[in-house]
Amino acid sequence: QVQLAESGGGLVQAGGSLRLSCAASGVAFSINTMGWYRQAPGKLRELVATITPGGSTNYADSVKGRFTISRDNAKNTVYLQMNSLKPEDTAVYYCNAEITTPAMPYSHDAWGRGTQVTVSS
Repeated sequence: QVQLAESGGGLVQAGGSLRLSCAASGVAFSINTMGWYRQAPGKLRELVATITPGGSTNYADSVKGRFTISRDNAKNTVYLQMNSLKPEDTAVYYCNAEITTPAMPYSHDAWGRGTQVTVSS
């Protein structure tokens, strides 16, 4: 079973920075696109950024120019560097990976448990 473990969340003042990490582990799997999503209280989960194994990226308009997604394929790890944070960035941030395993030999989603990011004004 593949597990995604996020780290790096916390409390930061507006204008500050945080770096999130997410490492995938488990028995024999392959990973395609990895990404970050977030969910604020009372709101639906939304896309923040995604990255393909080749490094192609996609960002939500609200974070373009402030957040940078990257990955280390050798470590099965994805990162999210968040700069110029705003109070509206406050949310639980979830790591996502499209994976294929021997037991499920088709692309399906794996999710982390989430890490809280709180930006104070």
